[in-house]
Amino acid sequence: MTTLREETETVVDADAEDTEPTVEDATTQGESESADFDEASADEPDNTRERHRINWSRVLAFGVLPGLALLLALASGYFTWVNGSANDIALARTESVRVASEDTVVLLSYKPDSVERDLGAARERLTGDFKDAYTTLTREVVIPGAREKHILAVAKVNAAAPVSATANHAVVLLFVNQTVTVGDGTPTDTQPVIRATLDKVNGRWLVSHFDPV
Repeated sequence: MTTLREETETVVDADAEDTEPTVEDATTQGESESADFDEASADEPDNTRERHRINWSRVLAFGVLPGLALLLALASGYFTWVNGSANDIALARTESVRVASEDTVVLLSYKPDSVERDLGAARERLTGDFKDAYTTLTREVVIPGAREKHILAVAKVNAAAPVSATANHAVVLLFVNQTVTVGDGTPTDTQPVIRATLDKVNGRWLVSHFDPV
């Protein structure tokens, strides 16, 4: 004879057997969930790649090209500056050689009857301490001697070459021939080599040193 308690336990056990998941069910469910996750993940990378994909056209447009343009601009400016500096130096060489040659002729040439005017004009081509020294020498020695002894001096530059030059400073080597005639005497020739230094003052090349070599 079956009791009420036994019947109740039998029903509970039956229900437990119906509701308790088996290992196979859990495995199947896990595989199903994994498959669903993989399927969802398979759809996700397209969107993720869309969001994280590097837009090389934007990088090129906003990064590389402006940097390259700046580099080219700097390089162009540098070479323009170098070219301009080279042109300035070349011009300084040419001008300084021409001016030094002209100034040498004026400094070393004079006539007895116009010596003061001749050497006074020469002083306008000088600057610095050399101008003061030249003024003292000509006033105290050259002008009185030329007048007294009727000295005629004629200078000629046979050759000139730049030693160094910048935009405002230059050194020129000059090969000079000077002919000096005293009264009715025989002309005497000398061939001094002069090292002339010139400085650019207010846009003009002026002689600051004039030294025999």
